[in-house]
Amino acid sequence: MNSKSQKGFTLLEILLVVAAIAILAGIVILAINPNKQLGDTRNAQRKVDINTILNAVYQYSVDNNGTLPADLVRTNTTQREICTSGAGQSTTTCTTALVYLGELVLNERYITAIPMDPVATNRAATGTGYDIMMTAGGRVTVLATHGENSIPLANLTVTR
Repeated sequence: MNSKSQKGFTLLEILLVVAAIAILAGIVILAINPNKQLGDTRNAQRKVDINTILNAVYQYSVDNNGTLPADLVRTNTTQREICTSGAGQSTTTCTTALVYLGELVLNERYITAIPMDPVATNRAATGTGYDIMMTAGGRVTVLATHGENSIPLANLTVTR
């Protein structure tokens, strides 16, 4: 008896297994959609940021007998981007096209730093990527104007 017993896999069997794994991996990646997940995460951060800014403005107003930050009042009902305005900066650091809210970060009383949009390309040079305005009725609105994944702007707007 001259029988040779061959053990192992043939090249065709290995290629079929590799192809099946590649197809399954592709399906999983499409189902997870990492770009959409990252966009949703950044939108959630934007929502938190605009609430943080609005809460700081509200607390400032409460502590100052209903008076809002001066530069916000100056812009009146014009929607403008918020300046980064870190501690120690002045209104001269911000252009007139931006709203200076330095009073909020002074001594970290209301907020430690003005939040920034998670995507750097969504901001002006000294801007945060978030807009603020007063309504005709004196209410304050903070907006994240650069939402991702076709999210409606209303979902990234807070008014108080």
